[in-house]
Amino acid sequence: MTGIVEHVRGTTYHQRRGKVGHKLRHTVDYVLYDAEAEVRGPSWFSLNAKNRMSVWDVDHGGPWGEGRGAAWVRAVLKAHNLFAAKGRIELLTLPRVQGYEFNPVSFWLCYGKDDTLRVVIAEVNNPWRDRHSYLCHHPDQRPIEASDILTATKIFHVSPFLPIEGGYRFRFDIRPDKIGIWIDYSSNDETGLYATLTGPRKPLTNWAILRGMLRRPFGSRRVLALIHWHALILFLKRAGYRTRPEPPTDEVT
Repeated sequence: MTGIVEHVRGTTYHQRRGKVGHKLRHTVDYVLYDAEAEVRGPSWFSLNAKNRMSVWDVDHGGPWGEGRGAAWVRAVLKAHNLFAAKGRIELLTLPRVQGYEFNPVSFWLCYGKDDTLRVVIAEVNNPWRDRHSYLCHHPDQRPIEASDILTATKIFHVSPFLPIEGGYRFRFDIRPDKIGIWIDYSSNDETGLYATLTGPRKPLTNWAILRGMLRRPFGSRRVLALIHWHALILFLKRAGYRTRPEPPTDEVT
C-alpha cells in the first residue's frame, strides 16, 4: 500500500497558569504519514535517507536514537492488550530539517480496522534527550471522539519550571482536512499549562518545504532555540527552577 506525506502547517499555543504567567504562540511544520506504508512524497522529502526534510525510524518508537518506528508501536499495543487498534498507524511529527532532529512531542495515531481512532501514543522528549510516552485510550477501547477527554498521570520531567506531579488531560480531533490536539496540565500546587497544536492537513510539496524553511528557518533547531528563549524569560520572571531528576524506567505509561 502506498500513502502520501501530509504537511500540517501548525500553530502551537502555550499558556502557563499559576503565580508566574506566560504565553507563547508559534507556527511549526509537522508531517503526517502512514508509518507502515510505502510513502510517496516530494523530491525534497525522504524517509530514512538524507534530504532537505526527512523522518527517520531511529528517531521514534523506543529510546532516543534507538527507535524502531511502527514495529515498536505494534509491540506496545500488544503488550497492553489494545487489540482494537489493528488498523493503520500514522505518525504526526516534526521532521528533520537539513539533518537536525529535535522533537518536543510526536503523536502515534493508531486506528481500528473500521478506520476510527482508538489509541494515541504521545511521545514526549525533553532537551536532555530523555523520552517517555503516554498511552491514551478509553478503557473499553472504543473510538476516540473529538470531544473526549483522556487523562494521564505526569511522571516525566519536561520543563525545569514545572513540577512532575499532577496530570494531563488530552483531547484529539483528527479530521481529514485538519488536526487539533489540546493538552491541559494541572499540578498539585495549582501551577498548570495549557498547550495546543492545530492546523490544516495538505499534501506535502517542495514548495511547502521551501516556504517553511524560509519562514521558519532551521526547523527543529529553531524549536530548540525558542524553548531556551522562553526558559530564559521564565527564569527572569523567577518561575522557580527545578533540577532534572532521573527519567522513569518505564518507556510507556
